[in-house]
Amino acid sequence: MNEEEVVDPEHPRYQSLMIRKKIAEAGVKGMLADSAMIAHGRGEAFDYLLGEQTIPSALDATREAAARLVKSNKPVLSLNGNAIALAGQEFLTIASQLGCPIEINIFYRTPQRMGALIGHLKMLNQKLDLDVEIMGGIPDARIPGLEGPRGACQQDGIFEADTVLVPLEDGDRCEALMAMGKTVLVIDLNPISRSSRGCTVGIVDEVTRVAKNLIQFIPQKPAATDWNNDRGLQSALDHIVETMSNRF
Repeated sequence: MNEEEVVDPEHPRYQSLMIRKKIAEAGVKGMLADSAMIAHGRGEAFDYLLGEQTIPSALDATREAAARLVKSNKPVLSLNGNAIALAGQEFLTIASQLGCPIEINIFYRTPQRMGALIGHLKMLNQKLDLDVEIMGGIPDARIPGLEGPRGACQQDGIFEADTVLVPLEDGDRCEALMAMGKTVLVIDLNPISRSSRGCTVGIVDEVTRVAKNLIQFIPQKPAATDWNNDRGLQSALDHIVETMSNRF
């Protein structure tokens, strides 16, 4: 019996449980490191505090991110294993809308994991009848000041991009990309992480919800604003405090 048969779709946390299942299945396929579920669980805890919903400030931040991507001369979507497992199809759609590449950048980099992630995106690319360029397999440049596997990148991808979308927390890389003068758009359920606080636009929301909202916003070509990231993060924190107060 599979998990869809065990868990009632009317269960109040059905979507959360199905998302966990995607992570588990991706792990079995060799796409993720052993710590992937731990990282996911950390974000899920914050999502629970947000009420597992897209709050108004997150929707505003997503619209702003869409505006920055649309006006960018050379955007790149930088994805890790969890983002690909959860919303690979949606990010391929976004990349197609923008006419930009996806570059895979992971911390626990092995040839096997990279092969599995690239293969998965190529399969989805074909399924969706898209022609999105998938980068990251053969890095030929490094992000200055960032040691380890995450510093490896492609010259015509992340290295030369003016705008980089970084789903899921990666504080060191966010800081390094900002130091390069790039516009950095981060999706991170933790409003007090270094990624959220140090980026250009921080979206405090679950990655699959953000991806679906971006698909809706990008064709509208919204105008960029004088975005105040601290204000957006504070709004998310205020929502968490209010949610906790109401529950207790």
